[in-house]
Amino acid sequence: MKTRVGKTLFLLFASGLALTACGGSSSGVTPAPPVQNNPPEIIDVDADGNTNFNMDRLRDELAAIPLGTITAAEEDGLLYMREEEKLAHDVYVELNRLWQHNTFANISLSELTHTEAMLLLLDRYSITDPVGLNAAGVFTDPTLQGLYDLLVALGSASLIDALMVGAEIEEIDLIDIQTWLVDVEGNDDIVMVYENLMKGSRNHLRAFVRALERQNVVYQPQHLSQDDYDEIINSPTETGSL
Repeated sequence: MKTRVGKTLFLLFASGLALTACGGSSSGVTPAPPVQNNPPEIIDVDADGNTNFNMDRLRDELAAIPLGTITAAEEDGLLYMREEEKLAHDVYVELNRLWQHNTFANISLSELTHTEAMLLLLDRYSITDPVGLNAAGVFTDPTLQGLYDLLVALGSASLIDALMVGAEIEEIDLIDIQTWLVDVEGNDDIVMVYENLMKGSRNHLRAFVRALERQNVVYQPQHLSQDDYDEIINSPTETGSL
Protein backbone atom coordinates (compact mmCIF):
# COMPACT_ATOMS: atom_id res chain seq x y z
CA MET A 1 0.00 0.00 0.00
CA LYS A 2 2.80 2.36 0.88
CA THR A 3 4.42 1.60 -2.47
CA ARG A 4 1.27 2.37 -4.44
CA VAL A 5 0.68 5.68 -2.59
CA GLY A 6 4.27 6.66 -3.13
CA LYS A 7 4.00 5.87 -6.81
CA THR A 8 0.79 7.93 -7.12
CA LEU A 9 2.41 10.97 -5.45
CA PHE A 10 5.40 10.59 -7.75
CA LEU A 11 3.17 10.55 -10.83
CA LEU A 12 1.26 13.63 -9.64
CA PHE A 13 4.52 15.48 -8.95
CA ALA A 14 5.91 14.49 -12.35
CA SER A 15 2.68 15.65 -14.00
CA GLY A 16 3.00 19.04 -12.28
CA LEU A 17 6.56 19.43 -13.54
CA ALA A 18 5.40 18.63 -17.05
CA LEU A 19 2.68 21.29 -16.88
CA THR A 20 5.15 23.84 -15.58
CA ALA A 21 7.64 22.98 -18.30
CA CYS A 22 4.92 23.47 -20.92
CA GLY A 23 3.96 26.86 -19.49
CA GLY A 24 1.00 25.60 -17.46
CA SER A 25 0.36 26.12 -13.77
CA SER A 26 -0.86 23.37 -11.47
CA SER A 27 -2.31 25.97 -9.08
CA GLY A 28 -4.16 27.92 -11.76
CA VAL A 29 -2.63 31.20 -10.45
CA THR A 30 -1.34 33.64 -13.08
CA PRO A 31 2.17 34.90 -12.21
CA ALA A 32 2.33 38.60 -11.27
CA PRO A 33 3.81 40.88 -13.94
CA PRO A 34 7.29 42.27 -13.25
CA VAL A 35 7.39 45.43 -11.15
CA GLN A 36 7.96 48.57 -13.22
CA ASN A 37 10.25 51.04 -11.45
CA ASN A 38 9.21 54.52 -12.48
CA PRO A 39 12.01 57.13 -12.59
CA PRO A 40 12.03 59.64 -9.73
CA GLU A 41 10.33 62.99 -10.14
CA ILE A 42 12.46 66.08 -10.70
CA ILE A 43 11.66 67.19 -7.17
CA ASP A 44 11.18 65.11 -4.05
CA VAL A 45 8.80 66.46 -1.39
CA ASP A 46 8.53 64.97 2.10
CA ALA A 47 5.60 65.12 4.53
CA ASP A 48 6.79 68.47 5.93
CA GLY A 49 7.03 70.10 2.50
CA ASN A 50 10.83 70.08 2.26
CA THR A 51 11.39 70.19 -1.49
CA ASN A 52 14.62 68.81 -2.97
CA PHE A 53 15.72 68.58 -6.59
CA ASN A 54 16.71 65.09 -7.72
CA MET A 55 19.85 66.22 -9.49
CA ASP A 56 20.43 63.13 -11.65
CA ARG A 57 16.86 63.26 -12.95
CA LEU A 58 17.15 67.00 -13.55
CA ARG A 59 20.35 66.48 -15.57
CA ASP A 60 18.58 63.88 -17.69
CA GLU A 61 15.59 66.16 -18.28
CA LEU A 62 17.80 69.11 -19.21
CA ALA A 63 19.85 66.97 -21.59
CA ALA A 64 16.64 66.04 -23.44
CA ILE A 65 15.78 69.70 -24.10
CA PRO A 66 17.48 71.38 -27.08
CA LEU A 67 19.78 74.19 -26.06
CA GLY A 68 18.28 77.50 -27.07
CA THR A 69 19.64 81.01 -27.43
CA ILE A 70 19.72 82.94 -24.18
CA THR A 71 18.88 86.62 -23.98
CA ALA A 72 20.62 89.20 -21.78
CA ALA A 73 17.54 89.37 -19.54
CA GLU A 74 17.47 85.59 -19.15
CA GLU A 75 21.16 85.57 -18.28
CA ASP A 76 20.63 88.29 -15.67
CA GLY A 77 17.85 86.19 -14.16
CA LEU A 78 19.98 83.07 -13.92
CA LEU A 79 22.82 84.98 -12.28
CA TYR A 80 20.52 86.64 -9.77
CA MET A 81 18.57 83.51 -8.87
CA ARG A 82 21.75 81.49 -8.41
CA GLU A 83 22.78 83.92 -5.66
CA GLU A 84 19.27 84.36 -4.28
CA GLU A 85 18.96 80.62 -3.72
CA LYS A 86 22.36 80.75 -2.01
CA LEU A 87 21.05 83.58 0.15
CA ALA A 88 18.13 81.44 1.34
CA HIS A 89 20.49 78.56 2.12
CA ASP A 90 23.02 80.72 3.94
CA VAL A 91 20.43 82.59 6.02
CA TYR A 92 18.77 79.35 7.11
CA VAL A 93 22.09 77.79 8.05
CA GLU A 94 22.96 80.82 10.17
CA LEU A 95 19.52 80.97 11.82
CA ASN A 96 19.67 77.26 12.55
CA ARG A 97 23.05 77.81 14.21
CA LEU A 98 21.41 80.44 16.44
CA TRP A 99 18.12 78.67 17.21
CA GLN A 100 18.63 74.93 16.43
CA HIS A 101 15.20 74.59 14.82
CA ASN A 102 14.39 71.69 12.47
CA THR A 103 12.58 73.90 9.98
CA PHE A 104 15.81 75.78 9.25
CA ALA A 105 17.91 72.61 9.28
CA ASN A 106 15.66 70.78 6.82
CA ILE A 107 14.91 73.64 4.44
CA SER A 108 18.56 74.71 4.27
CA LEU A 109 19.34 71.25 2.85
CA SER A 110 16.57 71.69 0.29
CA GLU A 111 17.89 75.12 -0.66
CA LEU A 112 21.29 73.60 -1.33
CA THR A 113 19.73 71.52 -4.12
CA HIS A 114 18.03 74.68 -5.44
CA THR A 115 21.40 76.41 -5.75
CA GLU A 116 22.76 73.34 -7.54
CA ALA A 117 19.83 73.39 -9.98
CA MET A 118 20.64 76.99 -10.86
CA LEU A 119 24.31 76.08 -11.33
CA LEU A 120 23.30 73.39 -13.84
CA LEU A 121 21.57 76.06 -15.91
CA LEU A 122 24.58 78.38 -15.72
CA ASP A 123 26.90 75.59 -16.83
CA ARG A 124 24.49 74.62 -19.59
CA TYR A 125 24.68 78.13 -21.06
CA SER A 126 28.42 78.58 -20.31
CA ILE A 127 27.76 81.45 -17.90
CA THR A 128 30.38 82.19 -15.25
CA ASP A 129 29.09 81.30 -11.79
CA PRO A 130 28.79 84.43 -9.58
CA VAL A 131 29.12 82.29 -6.45
CA GLY A 132 32.48 80.77 -7.29
CA LEU A 133 34.40 80.15 -4.07
CA ASN A 134 32.48 82.74 -2.06
CA ALA A 135 32.04 81.78 1.58
CA ALA A 136 28.68 81.57 3.33
CA GLY A 137 27.13 85.02 3.64
CA VAL A 138 29.25 86.52 0.83
CA PHE A 139 27.54 87.64 -2.39
CA THR A 140 28.64 89.24 -5.64
CA ASP A 141 25.39 91.17 -6.06
CA PRO A 142 25.40 94.14 -3.63
CA THR A 143 21.60 94.08 -3.29
CA LEU A 144 21.66 90.48 -2.16
CA GLN A 145 24.59 91.18 0.15
CA GLY A 146 22.61 93.92 1.88
CA LEU A 147 19.51 91.72 2.05
CA TYR A 148 21.46 88.87 3.63
CA ASP A 149 22.94 91.14 6.30
CA LEU A 150 19.52 92.62 7.09
CA LEU A 151 17.68 89.29 7.29
CA VAL A 152 20.27 87.67 9.53
CA ALA A 153 20.15 90.68 11.85
CA LEU A 154 16.34 90.52 12.01
CA GLY A 155 16.33 86.78 12.59
CA SER A 156 18.86 87.03 15.39
CA ALA A 157 16.37 88.78 17.70
CA SER A 158 14.27 85.71 18.58
CA LEU A 159 13.10 82.37 17.23
CA ILE A 160 9.80 83.93 16.15
CA ASP A 161 11.63 86.69 14.30
CA ALA A 162 13.82 84.06 12.65
CA LEU A 163 10.80 82.04 11.46
CA MET A 164 9.21 85.22 10.13
CA VAL A 165 12.40 85.92 8.20
CA GLY A 166 12.14 82.44 6.69
CA ALA A 167 8.58 83.07 5.53
CA GLU A 168 9.58 86.46 4.12
CA ILE A 169 12.47 84.94 2.14
CA GLU A 170 10.09 82.49 0.50
CA GLU A 171 7.72 85.32 -0.41
CA ILE A 172 10.59 87.27 -1.97
CA ASP A 173 11.76 84.18 -3.82
CA LEU A 174 8.33 83.63 -5.34
CA ILE A 175 8.00 87.21 -6.53
CA ASP A 176 11.54 87.34 -7.95
CA ILE A 177 11.25 84.04 -9.83
CA GLN A 178 7.92 85.09 -11.31
CA THR A 179 9.47 88.39 -12.41
CA TRP A 180 12.38 86.66 -14.14
CA LEU A 181 10.07 84.03 -15.62
CA VAL A 182 8.25 86.73 -17.59
CA ASP A 183 11.53 87.45 -19.44
CA VAL A 184 12.06 83.85 -20.56
CA GLU A 185 11.55 83.55 -24.32
CA GLY A 186 10.88 79.93 -25.19
CA ASN A 187 13.69 78.25 -23.24
CA ASP A 188 11.81 75.31 -21.73
CA ASP A 189 14.77 74.30 -19.58
CA ILE A 190 14.75 77.59 -17.70
CA VAL A 191 10.97 77.51 -17.37
CA MET A 192 11.08 73.97 -15.94
CA VAL A 193 13.63 74.86 -13.26
CA TYR A 194 11.94 78.15 -12.34
CA GLU A 195 8.50 76.57 -12.00
CA ASN A 196 9.85 73.81 -9.78
CA LEU A 197 11.69 76.40 -7.69
CA MET A 198 8.39 78.22 -7.22
CA LYS A 199 6.73 75.01 -6.12
CA GLY A 200 9.52 74.60 -3.55
CA SER A 201 9.10 78.17 -2.32
CA ARG A 202 5.36 77.68 -1.87
CA ASN A 203 5.96 74.48 0.11
CA HIS A 204 8.61 76.15 2.25
CA LEU A 205 6.38 79.15 2.89
CA ARG A 206 3.70 76.76 4.14
CA ALA A 207 6.30 75.08 6.39
CA PHE A 208 7.41 78.36 7.99
CA VAL A 209 3.80 79.45 8.52
CA ARG A 210 3.05 76.14 10.27
CA ALA A 211 6.14 76.58 12.44
CA LEU A 212 4.93 80.06 13.42
CA GLU A 213 1.47 78.70 14.22
CA ARG A 214 3.10 76.28 16.65
CA GLN A 215 4.54 79.39 18.30
CA ASN A 216 0.99 80.87 18.45
CA VAL A 217 1.87 83.45 15.81
CA VAL A 218 -0.33 84.23 12.81
CA TYR A 219 1.90 85.29 9.92
CA GLN A 220 0.84 88.18 7.73
CA PRO A 221 2.29 88.38 4.19
CA GLN A 222 4.97 91.02 3.76
CA HIS A 223 5.32 91.01 -0.03
CA LEU A 224 2.65 88.83 -1.64
CA SER A 225 -0.88 90.11 -2.02
CA GLN A 226 -3.28 88.78 0.59
CA ASP A 227 -5.20 86.87 -2.08
CA ASP A 228 -2.07 85.20 -3.48
CA TYR A 229 -0.87 84.36 0.02
CA ASP A 230 -4.22 82.90 1.06
CA GLU A 231 -4.36 80.76 -2.07
CA ILE A 232 -0.96 79.25 -1.23
CA ILE A 233 -1.59 78.70 2.47
CA ASN A 234 -5.04 77.21 1.91
CA SER A 235 -3.68 74.72 -0.65
CA PRO A 236 -2.07 71.38 0.20
CA THR A 237 1.63 70.65 -0.07
CA GLU A 238 2.64 70.29 -3.72
CA THR A 239 4.41 67.17 -4.90
CA GLY A 240 5.90 65.81 -8.11
CA SER A 241 7.42 67.88 -10.86
CA LEU A 242 6.44 70.05 -13.77
